[in-house]
Amino acid sequence: MNTQKKKTESPSRLWTTRYGMMASIAPKGPVARSLQRYGEWAEQELNLLSGLIQDGQSVLEFGGEYGAHTLWFAQAVGEEGAVHVAEPRRLPFQQLCANVAINQLTNVYTHSRWLGRAVAQVPLSSLPGSVLSDGEQDETVTTATIDSLELDSLHMLKINVPGSLIDLLLGAAETIRKHRPILYYRLSGIEQVEAEVQAIKDLGYRCWSHTPYLYNADNHAGESANIFPGCVQQNVIASPVESRFELEQRYEL
Repeated sequence: MNTQKKKTESPSRLWTTRYGMMASIAPKGPVARSLQRYGEWAEQELNLLSGLIQDGQSVLEFGGEYGAHTLWFAQAVGEEGAVHVAEPRRLPFQQLCANVAINQLTNVYTHSRWLGRAVAQVPLSSLPGSVLSDGEQDETVTTATIDSLELDSLHMLKINVPGSLIDLLLGAAETIRKHRPILYYRLSGIEQVEAEVQAIKDLGYRCWSHTPYLYNADNHAGESANIFPGCVQQNVIASPVESRFELEQRYEL
């Protein structure tokens, strides 16, 4: 009797996205689902930021998200620019580094750090804004301040981790004073948003609301099915008062 081993099909772990090739160890969560289904993630965020980033500039992201927006930033700032990405969790950091390497992004610098108010080693679960997903084990991570990175320049600071803003700003006082970057961050729960916006204003910034939809009808894959119906990100974009920057079509906070 002939016996044959059945081959079990598994979903592809290598995706062709709008800004390059991306890989995932375990494709779960909204970012991975969006990249796999649409070839992009929160594209409406980049639609706004595309008019604010120029060739040769420097960007810092906190929260790797597979490098979903890192790939775009790397193209936007060009070879003379620099993109720094901080991701504290071990496996997401490895995935981020893999995607940077796949796309040969020599202008991207990855940091295995949680950006906060001090330098330490602490459990991930103890940090503000940290939420362990189902089945995710707690781990010890290294925290650092943005000031400790000693960046030569910084034109945009993008914060993808809700709830982390206030601690992050406390560790970035000198960097923000020196470079006055544009800030773009995700709001946390309703109990904290007032304090977050006020913390930004206290630094001499103006703030506008931005609520991009997760589904983009003009997505890279040409997929018409919306798996995120009605879902938006609650974001804030902020600019130094002295820059005289205006967002006339956005609500100022």
